[in-house]
Amino acid sequence: MIEAISIMGGLGVIVGIGLAVASKVFYVYVDPVILAVDDALPGANCGGCGYPGCTSNAEAIVAGKSSPNSCVAAGIETAEAIAAILGVSIEAKEPDIARPGCYFGVQDADTRFIYDGLSDCRAAALLGGGMKVCSIGCLGLGSCAKACPFDAIVMGPDNLPVVDSEKCTGCGTCERVCPKHIITLSSVTRRILREYTDDECTTPCQRECPAGIDIREYIRQIRLGDYHRAVQVIKERNPFPTVIGRICPRPCENECRRVLLDEPVAINFLKRFASDYEKKSGKRILPYRAPETGRKTAVIGGGAEGLSAAFFSARLGHEVTVYEATDKPGGLLRTAIAPERLSQEVLDWDIDGIREMGVAIETGKSLGSDFTIPSLLKEGYEAVMLATGGWDNRLTRISGEDIEELIPGTYLIIDLLKSDSDRHNKISPSSKVVVAGGGKTGLEAAKICWDLGSENITVLFQEKREDFPAAALPLLEDLEAEDAFTIVFSAGVTRISGDGERLENVEYTVRGSSESVSVNAHNLFVAAGRFPEMIFFRPQPEETAAVGSETAWTAVHPCKKPACKDEVGIFAQGDILTDYSAAIRAIAAGRRAAASVHKVMYGIPLEHEENVLTPESVIQNVDKVEHVVTKPRQIMPVSDAKELALTGVLEKGFTDQMAIQEASRCLQCGLICYERSPNAVNCSEN
Repeated sequence: MIEAISIMGGLGVIVGIGLAVASKVFYVYVDPVILAVDDALPGANCGGCGYPGCTSNAEAIVAGKSSPNSCVAAGIETAEAIAAILGVSIEAKEPDIARPGCYFGVQDADTRFIYDGLSDCRAAALLGGGMKVCSIGCLGLGSCAKACPFDAIVMGPDNLPVVDSEKCTGCGTCERVCPKHIITLSSVTRRILREYTDDECTTPCQRECPAGIDIREYIRQIRLGDYHRAVQVIKERNPFPTVIGRICPRPCENECRRVLLDEPVAINFLKRFASDYEKKSGKRILPYRAPETGRKTAVIGGGAEGLSAAFFSARLGHEVTVYEATDKPGGLLRTAIAPERLSQEVLDWDIDGIREMGVAIETGKSLGSDFTIPSLLKEGYEAVMLATGGWDNRLTRISGEDIEELIPGTYLIIDLLKSDSDRHNKISPSSKVVVAGGGKTGLEAAKICWDLGSENITVLFQEKREDFPAAALPLLEDLEAEDAFTIVFSAGVTRISGDGERLENVEYTVRGSSESVSVNAHNLFVAAGRFPEMIFFRPQPEETAAVGSETAWTAVHPCKKPACKDEVGIFAQGDILTDYSAAIRAIAAGRRAAASVHKVMYGIPLEHEENVLTPESVIQNVDKVEHVVTKPRQIMPVSDAKELALTGVLEKGFTDQMAIQEASRCLQCGLICYERSPNAVNCSEN
């Protein structure tokens, strides 16, 4: 007995020593902050946050990869508790809702696979590649519905997913399991920030619309008689529907698929019909907006672009103020369009709608005389967007003798040249300057700066050296021989920074290079009739040389349109130097500017997705339509001479009957699918 006890005791000592050693060898440190966050989470382990369990989400939250309010199974109290643990504050979270992006079920496809023995979309995509015809369409096997942890998705009778918005938590599980990326998360913020990609089911008219309006959907709503919803769909991407319904050049109609059969749908006239319905009702119809963020932004310039940028910024939840130099906002929409095409009343109606979205507009306030960009930042605006318009707008603001300095230390080359030719010497360049663009004119401006005492002059040209004008080569070679000049080709200004009213640095990037070069400069001369559109904000301390300065600022160019995504810097090829050729394009630029401001404030890179949709994107389409009955296009009624004299309105607009009849002509296209006429002869099934 004693021996047995001794043996057991010895074994116990050995095991204890072994465990003690193992505890030292295999000890894993657990961050107490992670433990605290994990304890605050509900422990549901539902996967709705995108991680396999609450512990994984807790680790992601502490690492900054997930937000304190990322748990879809918890309420605001949990988010606030986690934020308190981390020592941060949270903003109201905008709910994400799953949104299907396919219009026709698999059984409606012309040619399709029969998925015998398969019950999962991912398996079907791997084995058969999905539908033979549409490379994007829904496979209809319901993997998203099976994967949804909250039973928020069911498959409808057309084999397309139907989302219950009351049950959907925006967890993203459906998005992750869909092999075709058909069902995605959607919210106001997501829809404003993102551009269309080549893996989406976009219609030909939508792709051609500069603003990217969901034309198919608002026409469908008109056909259903839901004019209220039609206006909401239009305002998702266009804050000026009543204006654009009268003046748009209608590029969308050139790509309408009905041109393969008869005549395009009267897309813009239907937009006018829906917006006129809102105006006649006297009740404002507004699109959805994100929760308040508590962040203040300013837009300088009350033209179509500036007002649009303010509208979309307000929809993103920010507090926005527009500063307009003239006594009324509207820009060229107010001054350059004949009244019989666009009345002041119609313009004011749409601008009032922008105000009702929460945008404050201050008129008679000029940049440079009533306020400056640094003064706005000092007042508490987190970002300032410059949208002062083109050269024609500038001519209405100042006389020919005046010189503007809207951006600290920045002038137009034309003002420098005029000042030199008149010997007024109104501009005294500093010893370090940057000249951006202008060809031979830019070189002449650089030489003027040299003559006036500048010692370090950097000249940037967007074009390649071999594309430089031959007439400018002698002057180019003369300046290159001087030590004071640095001339760089294929380069564009991408960032400027300063302190208070003083410009300190100009950063440029050479096309094809990922690296930027920073030049110490106190003047920037730009070769355009307008000042560059830029976003000004307070930099982080590590991003500025003026460490600790409360007046330091940085400015970047907003994200370019997708067609110019590879271009670099201000006034790049494809950018508009004077003004936008159509108001609808200025509206599109305003949305991109608002998205860029939002990204700058939240530290999101100003980059397009790799597969962003551009005119050069290779996508599926059709070159003929079949089994569609021809229907004549509705003709817009116009006023005769007497009616025009009485009302001042040239085009009268569609009646309800005309609008519904015209809307019925829409083929409700998908990527390559479309709606056939019910009375047409059916084709044989394959």
